[in-house]
Order: sequence, then structure tokens, then C-alpha cells
Amino acid sequence: MGERQELLVASGEGRAASMLTDARFQQLAAVPAELEWFANLDNPRTRRAYQADLKEFMAFVGIQAPEQFRGITRAHVLAWRQALEQRGLNGASIRRKLSALSSLYEYLCDRQAVTHNPVKGVKRPAVDTYEGKTPALSDGQARQLLDAPDPTTEKGRRDRAILAVLLYHGLRRAELCALDVGDVQERRGVKHLRVQGKGGKLRYVPLHPAAAARIDDYLADAGHAG
Repeated sequence: MGERQELLVASGEGRAASMLTDARFQQLAAVPAELEWFANLDNPRTRRAYQADLKEFMAFVGIQAPEQFRGITRAHVLAWRQALEQRGLNGASIRRKLSALSSLYEYLCDRQAVTHNPVKGVKRPAVDTYEGKTPALSDGQARQLLDAPDPTTEKGRRDRAILAVLLYHGLRRAELCALDVGDVQERRGVKHLRVQGKGGKLRYVPLHPAAAARIDDYLADAGHAG
């Protein structure tokens, strides 16, 4: 850095070249760190879930202002975890809520808005594992489920198509609900589903012939063929 640049930095005269006005500069400097943390959560679902979790914690401990986060101790977090367990929440929900709180505190620590993360060291419920357990559905049960809806009604044909897409392709519930007629596409002569996944990721899934047949039946009956 040259002598002239050093003088500009020291005196503040270089602010004239800034893209921010003084008023905007002060406005951004006043943004609470927890709002910046929310803004950094790219996934809207995660943002909504974490926001709800943090509101719940703030209501539990009585936080009214951002600076009160500094007074939270591990004892407060342990009391919240106990209250969540007494409500009968499953382990995955409790883990997510504690993760949301811990994520916020890690960010506040990085910004030096708080001195420590009170969630560290708080034991979280074990993650459920299905390793070694009986699969949720056998082949016979899956076939019974696929054939359960009435094939003589439009609603039944729709439900048969929905179940076929879920069982043959393993889509998430939200992914299936977001599918539209235009998401059934041909790629190199093979029918595919255009699926919008988590984080906005787009993927193309080759359609199983049985699922494709059920989709065709439903679309024809509903007036969407072609």
C-alpha cells in the first residue's frame, strides 16, 4: 500500500469512493448478528424450521432482546432439552432444535457477539438407525399397497400413479407433491421425471415402465393426455 493510500485509510477520506452512502453504511453496521445468521441460511425450509426453533427457545427462556443471548448458560439449554423430552418429541426433532441453537451461537461466537456456545457439551438424543431391522415393506406388502386404490375411479388411478412413483423411484414426499404434468419428459427416447430436489437441485429420473403406465392412465382419464 502506497503512502497516499495509507493516509486515505487513516483519515477516512477514501470513503468518497465507496459504493455505500454513510447512512447505508451505518444501517448495515447496526444489523444484529442473529439476523445475518438467518440471511446466510440458503435453504428456505431450513430457514423456516430454524426460525421456528429459535423463537420457541427464546419464548422458553424469556429472551426479548438480542443482547440477552449473552446471558444464556448450559443450564438453560439443558432445561429446554428436558422440556422438549417431556413434550414427547422424537429424538430427530430435538436434535434439530439443538442444532439450530448451536448454529446460531457458533455464528455469534465468530462475530464476537457472545463469548461461548452454551449448547456445546449438551448431550443430544441418539439418531434412530434401522440397520439390522426388518424392512418397512416386503415385496408382497408393496404390491398390495400399489394395488390398493380403486382402478375404476379417477381418484383411484391418481393414487395408483402416486404410489408407483414413490415406491419405484424413492422420491421424497415434497418432491412428489411438486411434480407437474410438464415434469414428465422424454430424454433420448426414454421417459423421465424432472425432479426438484433439496436445495433447489434438479435431477432427471428414468421412469419405471410400471410407473409410466400408471401415470399415462391417470393423465388420459384426467384429460391431460398429450
